[in-house]
Amino acid sequence: MNTADLGLPVDVPSTALFTDHYELTMLQAALQAGTAERRSVFEVFTRRLPEGRRYGVVAGTGRVLDAVENFRFDADVLRFLRERRIVDEKTLQWLAGYRFSGDVWGYPEGEVYFPGSPIMRVEGSFAECVLLETVILSILNHDSAIAAAASRMASAAGDRPLIEMGARRTHELAAVAASRAAYVGGFATTSDLAAGFRYDIPTVGTSAHAFTLLHDHERDAFRAQVDSLGRGTTLLVDTYDVAEAVRLAVEVAGPELGAVRIDSGDLLLVAHRVRQQLDELGAHDTRIIVTSDLDEYAIASLAAAPVDGYGVGTQLVTGSGHPTASMVYKLVARAGSEDPKAPLVPVAKKSSGGKTSIGGRKWAARRLDAHGVAEAEVIGTGPVPAELADRQLLVELVRGGQVLGREPLDAVRDRHAAARAGLPLSATQLSRGEPVLPTEYV
Repeated sequence: MNTADLGLPVDVPSTALFTDHYELTMLQAALQAGTAERRSVFEVFTRRLPEGRRYGVVAGTGRVLDAVENFRFDADVLRFLRERRIVDEKTLQWLAGYRFSGDVWGYPEGEVYFPGSPIMRVEGSFAECVLLETVILSILNHDSAIAAAASRMASAAGDRPLIEMGARRTHELAAVAASRAAYVGGFATTSDLAAGFRYDIPTVGTSAHAFTLLHDHERDAFRAQVDSLGRGTTLLVDTYDVAEAVRLAVEVAGPELGAVRIDSGDLLLVAHRVRQQLDELGAHDTRIIVTSDLDEYAIASLAAAPVDGYGVGTQLVTGSGHPTASMVYKLVARAGSEDPKAPLVPVAKKSSGGKTSIGGRKWAARRLDAHGVAEAEVIGTGPVPAELADRQLLVELVRGGQVLGREPLDAVRDRHAAARAGLPLSATQLSRGEPVLPTEYV
């Protein structure tokens, strides 16, 4: 696996240091106590959705699989740990041979989830599973937050395409992950070439205001762009005067002009005026693209406007106000001894402040109503009821350390569209409310 495929700089040889210091000190103590090899089950879940959200979106699973496969303590990493005296020599020797050999089950990427949903389950020895906590949560929390925002925006946009253009509003590596998550959530294209290169997401882009300002006259800028990119290009028309720019754009490109982009002002009002002007100039097929700090609410407010597509940046890559999905990675079961055949014992954190969890290795299924619409997320630790046997959500992702769950990103994107369509209609409401499905424990 090339580290570039993970969105890593080429000089980072593995994902092993994408972790917290205390993961390694826990490992050292467990090795010394003789408990490190106890069979254990960890689960990723969230206790609640962000305020007002009706559903969550699982995103980043493919990146998690890459990260787990690339979790290796090579010579440089071991040297760093030794020089900093983070762990002792016995632990370093153990880490030198680390290869995850356990199993991973999870909701398939693109699926929706709710409070308590066992989004991912990691099974193996305590030692090999605990080390993966930080990198798994880092990926799933970020990507799921972006995908959830993207899903809401895609729902608000309806059939109108969305362009992801937030690379300049976040960390350069986070931008690539955000593009991928946005595509899962329903965006059609990205402006980020690194995301296009790594994940084969369609890329788009034409020009910014700087290109217009470079030229002596707006007409010259439009002529240069049309001469280079063709009449089907998108011309940015709000550098100076929108009405005059639209007139010049059609004059230069003709009625075959592909699109105009509006990046400022009262978008609803300006879009109506531009559509009328384009039609009067005979450019009936010229599309209108709007940008300018859009979120799902702004997109919804433009539903009645003559807009053909949206470009979204800042609000997308920041999760539209919720930059994390607040997922946790908790030990829910462990063997009573180091014997590989020892039965699993449910364990759970019991504390005040809303941070309790439910012990036991869990299954999850989605119950449908008589019309085939989802009505509840059902979670249990015992036998799966017969009526839910074919509605189980977790799928096998890793078996014995071997990755099984890789799939094309377009399949993930299609899965999310189908999962969202299978929810009650209230799932797409932007007004604040409770999760659209209740979580039932059996």
